[in-house]
Amino acid sequence: MAYPSEEMLRWSVLLEQELVGWHKVLVKPMFGMKAFYRGPNIFAAVPDKRAFFTPNGVIFKINGATEKQLAHLKSDKRVDIDFGKMQKWYNFNLSSDRDLNGALEWFGKAYEAAGKLPVKPIKKTMRKK
Repeated sequence: MAYPSEEMLRWSVLLEQELVGWHKVLVKPMFGMKAFYRGPNIFAAVPDKRAFFTPNGVIFKINGATEKQLAHLKSDKRVDIDFGKMQKWYNFNLSSDRDLNGALEWFGKAYEAAGKLPVKPIKKTMRKK
């Protein structure tokens, strides 16, 4: 894990302000980051006290990415497709205010994908006394 830059902390606040306005989005702490959920499904995280791998990176998750999305991920130089590949996580590196729109574009795709995931019922176990 890395520590976020001062600029990244500012960008994190701006991204969070946008995401909390999206339908059914919840924010929860996660390993020094702020994680964003669409209902029960996580789709993105931004640095709060810590960052993953790079001081200016945010992460997003796209389950069931289409071939077109995968090609777009590979062509976007700001996206690290090797980060968390098994869990479908991607790292997006910001270098200026202009990259906020790019981050939001990928967060939007991740948000849409999270909405298509089936909701898993919570299993309650009962202990016998």
